Amino acid sequence: MRTRSISTATALAVLFSSAALSVVAAGPASAATVSVSAPGGIVTDAALQRVFVGDARAGKILAADYTGALVDSVDGLGWVFDLAVSDDGATLYAADSERHEIVVLDAATLDIKARHTIATDLGPRYVAFAGGKVWFTYGDQSDGDLGSLDPAVDPASGTDPVTLGQLPEGHNVNLSHPALLDTDPSAPGVLAVGQTYSSSDSMAVLDVSGTAPQLTAWYFGDYTLNNGIDDIDLVPGASQVLVNGTDRDAYADGKFTAVGSYPAGRRADIAPNGLVAQVDGAKVAVYRPDATAPRRTYVTGTAGTQDTPDLAWAPDSSRIFALTGPENDYTLKVLTGPTVNTPTLTVNAPAKATRTKPLTVTGKLTADELPAGTRLQVTRTDLDSPSGHALPSVEVKEDGTYSFTNSPPAGGTVTYKVSYAGDAEHVPAAASDKVEVSRTTPALTLNNNKKTYDYGKDVSFTAHLGATYKNRTVEIWVDPYGTDRPKKLLKTGKVNSAGNLSATVDMTRDMIVTAVFKGDARYAPRTVRSTAYGRARVSTAVSKHYKTGRIGSQSYYWFRKNTDPVLTTTMNYYPGRKQRLDLQVLYQGTWYTTASEYFAVATNGKSAVRLGAPGEAGIKARIRSVYVDGTSGDNVNSTAYGSWKYLYFSN
Repeated sequence: MRTRSISTATALAVLFSSAALSVVAAGPASAATVSVSAPGGIVTDAALQRVFVGDARAGKILAADYTGALVDSVDGLGWVFDLAVSDDGATLYAADSERHEIVVLDAATLDIKARHTIATDLGPRYVAFAGGKVWFTYGDQSDGDLGSLDPAVDPASGTDPVTLGQLPEGHNVNLSHPALLDTDPSAPGVLAVGQTYSSSDSMAVLDVSGTAPQLTAWYFGDYTLNNGIDDIDLVPGASQVLVNGTDRDAYADGKFTAVGSYPAGRRADIAPNGLVAQVDGAKVAVYRPDATAPRRTYVTGTAGTQDTPDLAWAPDSSRIFALTGPENDYTLKVLTGPTVNTPTLTVNAPAKATRTKPLTVTGKLTADELPAGTRLQVTRTDLDSPSGHALPSVEVKEDGTYSFTNSPPAGGTVTYKVSYAGDAEHVPAAASDKVEVSRTTPALTLNNNKKTYDYGKDVSFTAHLGATYKNRTVEIWVDPYGTDRPKKLLKTGKVNSAGNLSATVDMTRDMIVTAVFKGDARYAPRTVRSTAYGRARVSTAVSKHYKTGRIGSQSYYWFRKNTDPVLTTTMNYYPGRKQRLDLQVLYQGTWYTTASEYFAVATNGKSAVRLGAPGEAGIKARIRSVYVDGTSGDNVNSTAYGSWKYLYFSN
């Protein structure tokens, strides 16, 4: 049976907690109920139609049927690193690297039949069944080797079924730590070994059909042949290995030679019929032997954040079993129909077009062995047909290209969706493209722009909408100056027969009033605005006077010459607002400004100022309070002047 296991880099990361496994979301496959926290090998059993998955962290092995449903499990093991099945499918072998054991289990019941201790500091790690024996790698952090377990040897006979130190010597064949293993059911006596250490690769193909392993081919050197070895597979029916799911290396006369490659991947498994299932991030791509483009691609997660740490083919090549994330909760997924082609469909529409004028949409359907006369379904979605309007189907040409013309009746964003229904050999495909189709700009006006109003005045704003197609609705929004009040919808409704819609605004501050027409299938959206200004509310009260009286035609507040007048300004409040107090004195018939100063306005809208007494009689003065737009601490209102208050100081 073909065995698969996690790559060297991933395995070391899990074992020593020095890195975290990537995660992969559930892919488009059958439901599954087998979950593991840290993958510890995956292997399939043709005789029982089972899939065995190791959970290293939980110390258990789970068995699933070919639908991915959990059917059995066994726990109480140590760190399960890898799994293998005997050629007849009756026996399951687990490499327990924590307890340094090869655990022998009944594949049908998962009952433990035997445990064989491996005298090593590290491992056993990887395990495979070939030539009637169980092969495993072991060692320490600086040295690796190959061992075997002979199921035909009964320990009770006094002969140890475990033999260590079986890696052939010479030819620079050496391992720096326990290495990857792989077997091929079509070549029962062949074993592939590979690893990367530092900047060197080491790999070999061994003949294990005899008493001791014999070298068939070997390589030890830098990354000239491969860019490291994190995964190795024997290629069925050929004297080749596939490294990292990408590079194909032929072996003959004791040497390896590069003979081709698949598009870049990271790891793979090869079916008995030669189909390659390659993992690349969040995708699993299936290639026919030596192909340059995938026959089918499964999306198993989100690119850049998820991954598929391990996978294995069913022995009948009917499906792929893949472990997908998230991290610490990997789930077995069943990817069916691997030979069904995944077509690529493109749609190219012009970026812009004129309404009711013909436009041309082109594209291409790329697929393996596409039947002649294949037709694509076309749907146009627009403002008049938001659920889609079916257009005549279009035939795919011999080279996979297609084209059609259409005159869009509605403007705005128009989407052309092209769909391929698929068949027994091809999965469905769909793609779309969008066109911005022209619309007429409607007439839309709003009155009262740049007008100024007294504080609190109710002002009617009227929007006027010209001709449109179907939509006669207008929205009127008001956005008060300042950060304390949000923009809000004042009114929405259909305009009257004259095209007008009005709304009243309380002018307590400057306002931006907006009229919005959202458009229809023939007329474009449009927004217009008017900025109207609301003066601040300003008044001043005078106190500490002893009477009021006229001097000439002007009324005055009368104060003793040594009394300090108190001037209290009332103003609509806004955070940080200040009022400006102007003081003028009458001299020889002319008013002269003697002081102009800003004072803070409290949250209650009051600002009280004490004016120092002049100390002499006969002085005439006047004061006023002012809000100055932009210099009174904010720009929420327009400039407003309070009325002058006249003061007379007597004896």
